[in-house]
Amino acid sequence: MFRRPTGFTAPALALLCVAALAVRPAVAAQRHPRSRPAGKITVTWLGHAAFLVTSPGGTQLLIDPFLRGNPSTPDSLKDTSRYHPAAILVTHSHSDHSADAKAIAQASGAPIVASYDWAQTLGLPAPEEMGVNVGGTVKIGDVVIHAVPAMHGSVPDGRPLGFVLEFADGRRLYDTGDTWIFGDMSLIQEAYHPNIILLCVGGGPYTEDPPTAARAVRKYFRPSVIIPMHYGTFPGLATAADVRAAFRGDRRLKLMKPGETLQF
Repeated sequence: MFRRPTGFTAPALALLCVAALAVRPAVAAQRHPRSRPAGKITVTWLGHAAFLVTSPGGTQLLIDPFLRGNPSTPDSLKDTSRYHPAAILVTHSHSDHSADAKAIAQASGAPIVASYDWAQTLGLPAPEEMGVNVGGTVKIGDVVIHAVPAMHGSVPDGRPLGFVLEFADGRRLYDTGDTWIFGDMSLIQEAYHPNIILLCVGGGPYTEDPPTAARAVRKYFRPSVIIPMHYGTFPGLATAADVRAAFRGDRRLKLMKPGETLQF
């Protein structure tokens, strides 16, 4: 049975009830703030396997910078002094992935994130050298970078890597590096569920070809965006037509032009 608190008239009680109802939505709004819309992930293809990726928070990461000698890099993007990334990621030591990494690191002060053994051979000061191994994780700005395996080669030291970039909004981008399809891709999917894949498709005597790359995606991954790379640069590599044919009907495929920028 409800008992009226002493000292309160009926009109006063009614006013208290109205005030309480007015306050409740405000308290609820404080406890459950409206989520801010996610920012954009920006991807610029610099040609071959080189990319400039910008996180929703503005962190710029330069991946596999082979620029000055890259026949597919637009002339306006070959000048290495224009790049001031938060970090430089190198999947492996082959020159078509690493040629300009050291020069850009020395000019910009950006650390090189690469296989620990190879990074040690560069002779860079500690702030510019950030060696990692498979399973390792580093944080650059608002991006967590996970080093994952790749099936390829790397000389004179170290081993090939892929990188999974984990953004603050929960999305993830996977750069496969130069790789062939391999069973541990299932673990990369299980652990990280990449939304965007920068996918090696070059074929020839070097890497997996477009049909094999398409099989890797069908078998192991569920991305919303597939960006092919490492094709069309040199004789013997797959062409854009080869890539289109292998991924025919897959609307997730984003065939970029060198110098083009997309946002997701």
